[in-house]
Parts: sequence; C-alpha cells; structure tokens
Amino acid sequence: MARSFQKIHKHVSKKKGAVEALHENSRDAKRLRRAGARDDRVARVQAITSRGRDLYATTVERVAFFQENIPDESGPFSDNDMMELIKSYINRSSPEIEQLRSERRKGRPPSKREEALVQRTDAEDKEFKTGFWIPDLTQEDVLNVLKVWKGEWGGLGAMKFVRMTKDGGKQPSSFPPKGLS
Repeated sequence: MARSFQKIHKHVSKKKGAVEALHENSRDAKRLRRAGARDDRVARVQAITSRGRDLYATTVERVAFFQENIPDESGPFSDNDMMELIKSYINRSSPEIEQLRSERRKGRPPSKREEALVQRTDAEDKEFKTGFWIPDLTQEDVLNVLKVWKGEWGGLGAMKFVRMTKDGGKQPSSFPPKGLS
C-alpha cells in the first residue's frame, strides 16, 4: 500500500535506533525515496489535471460570453465588430477593478481579488496582441450554431474558430485551443 512521505518519515523516525543517520541503501532510506518520488508524481499529475480543467472552464466561459453578447437578429460580423467584441470581453472586469481600487485605503497593497482580475486582464490583452481565440462570427453557419449552443463542451466542436490579432490579422484556428493554432 502506497503511503505519503510524511507517514513513512514519521514511522521511520519512531523506530529504535533512529537517532543515528540512515544508511544510504537501507530499507528505510529506500522507502523514504519511493514515498518522496510518489508524492512528486502525484503533485505533477494533480497540476496537469487542474490546468486541463482550467482550460475547459475558461473556454466554455469565453464562448458563453460571446453567445450572450450577440444580438438575436444580427448577421455575420465584420472584423472590426469582432475586435470591439473582444475588447469588451477583455475589459469586462474593469468596473470591479476600479471599485476595488477606490475602496482600498491609500498605501495599502491590492487585494487578492484585484490582483487576480488585473492579471487575467493583462493575460487576455497579451493574447489579443498575438492572436485571441474566438468563434468565427463572420460566418453565418457559426452564428447559427452559437445561438443554439447549450453551454456544453461537446457542442463547441461544430463551430469554426479563428485567432484575431490587435492589428487586425485573422487566421483559422482549431478546437480545442492549443498554443497559437
């Protein structure tokens, strides 16, 4: 049965004669190394899993924002309209950031919430400079699919996506988003 490093360490330190240093190749030293390696492996897997869940949540949230902000009777968007929609998405938390700044006393550090919002806005602005991942709203069929989308991850595969840059560039992208595809 696998045990965490802390349990193994506690068990080994309570043994008789544990005052002396462990021999490099003793059974207890090997148990400690295995437990430490297992803890590292479990932590890596948990970090990868949480990053994957974060990608899932932010992707669905992003597409839901664009779905909510498209007028019901609108036709295909122009590139300029898409860029304005991206700017409104990036600056969606500006009022909350300003409120948190105004509530903060002079000389105090920003709150964790304010820091998180500012970091998210900066990251999205940086992504916009290199290529912001968005459904291709210039195509009628993508708009129709987006209007009936129910907020599920599986429904995103039917849409086409593009990367829009701040200087007006547009290139096709894939789903799910990977790097700068």
